[in-house]
Amino acid sequence: MKYMVQPSPLLSSSPFGRSFSPPVIRHRSSVVSLSSQEEGVCLRVLICILIFSAIVALMRKLTKNVVLISPELGTTFFSCKQRSLPPKLGLLRYNPQQDLGFLDSLKFNGKKSRHQRIYGVPSPNICRAQSLVVKCCNNPQNVDLPRYYSKKEKKPFPVPIVELRRAARERMKSRKGQPKRSAPPPKNGLLVQRMIPLAYATLNARTTLINTLKKLLKVVPVQACKYCNEIHVGPVGHPFRSCQGQNSSIRKGKHEWVDAVVDDILVQIEAYHLYDRLGKRIPHEERFSVPRIPALVELCIQAGVDLPEFPTKRRRKPIIRISKSEFIDADESELPDPISQDPKPMLLTEIPDWEIVPPSNAEQTVLLAEETLQAWEKMRGGANRLMKMYPVRVCGYCPEIHVGPTGHKAQNCGAYKHQQRNGQHGWQSAVLNDLIPARYVWHVPNLEEPLLQKELRNFYGQAPAVVEICVQGGAAVPEQYKPTMRLDVGIPSSVREAEMVV
Repeated sequence: MKYMVQPSPLLSSSPFGRSFSPPVIRHRSSVVSLSSQEEGVCLRVLICILIFSAIVALMRKLTKNVVLISPELGTTFFSCKQRSLPPKLGLLRYNPQQDLGFLDSLKFNGKKSRHQRIYGVPSPNICRAQSLVVKCCNNPQNVDLPRYYSKKEKKPFPVPIVELRRAARERMKSRKGQPKRSAPPPKNGLLVQRMIPLAYATLNARTTLINTLKKLLKVVPVQACKYCNEIHVGPVGHPFRSCQGQNSSIRKGKHEWVDAVVDDILVQIEAYHLYDRLGKRIPHEERFSVPRIPALVELCIQAGVDLPEFPTKRRRKPIIRISKSEFIDADESELPDPISQDPKPMLLTEIPDWEIVPPSNAEQTVLLAEETLQAWEKMRGGANRLMKMYPVRVCGYCPEIHVGPTGHKAQNCGAYKHQQRNGQHGWQSAVLNDLIPARYVWHVPNLEEPLLQKELRNFYGQAPAVVEICVQGGAAVPEQYKPTMRLDVGIPSSVREAEMVV
């Protein structure tokens, strides 16, 4: 059956100034028009649309009166053009009578999110004039705990690949038509001289951290699971059933705790030691003949630290680049013998376990905890600066680390679906946590009651294992670790009280 739709002359005009003609369905010789009830429904829908558009236009006009003053100073002032009132001191909360719900989603365009304490709530009887002051602190009070990446999930790139390609295109445009410049160190094979003292300080900070942790473990108990790599700082382990080790399904995820050692707290990520960091990549056949050492030690060696047991090649002239992947060493026979320069910093040595002397009193424990925390921050800060100058690669599927411009060719990746890649690693730029894992543990808010309650898991915070050990030893909590530790969150006294929390 064929239908034809024609306009109907039933309604020639509407109260809104435009003609409105409901459709008429014509079927051969018979004509069927819409009923008066259907016409009324269409008019109501049209009126609702016009009212909604008028409300949106009014809201846009009102939001133009909002003024933002000096967000860099941590203070924001909102005012209306009609009149302003002195604010009342208080905490901003949602009130349906005040229509201020949009303030809860206020954010600043900064690098980090900042917690906002809002003072100045207008009186509910006054709707026209409103005054508000927002004070912001640099560190947020509560942030999400570090994300756990599944073994089936690839690590994200530190810089998105789209931005890397865009930067490469801009770099090629800027260099087009210009003479080719020589590569700066360390790309030309030479050392960055200003980084050599930093490399020695970083390696000494690592040794100091290991020695002080051995002493702190004598007075601060740390528990480690017998079947998985989870640890807990405290005299008793936590009750959370999160074990994924051997026979975890039989134990229903329950941990079996034993005393921890330093290697459980500081994970030693190993890497291949390179005699020449600009040399050829390590093939798969030589993976057992090349020595492996801690990745941080290898980074310090490439940055200028000389260790007799791990020799490395030091060039005195820049390399001669033939192509992108080929180069030759410059002739150094004409150079005079190297003159002994200033004596290099002295390297510390690790203390054997049988020579460890624990602190005798509480004051020495606090000083030792402060020294450990300083060594931790110094080691991470130095490693972060070295990584910006000397490239470090990490596999996107497994924790394998390679210190050098390109990764090795050893096919020893055993991560998810490694058969499809023939065991090859997916190399990408590494971040600090890849080189020095933080090992987050649960924070014990009350040392007098060290046993955590599994029903109150959402109220507890986390911190790196070294930081938690130092805090329980008496050191002050660093500012950068307070957000994840959730120090300002009130812990309910019972499970019934926790169920009442909204």
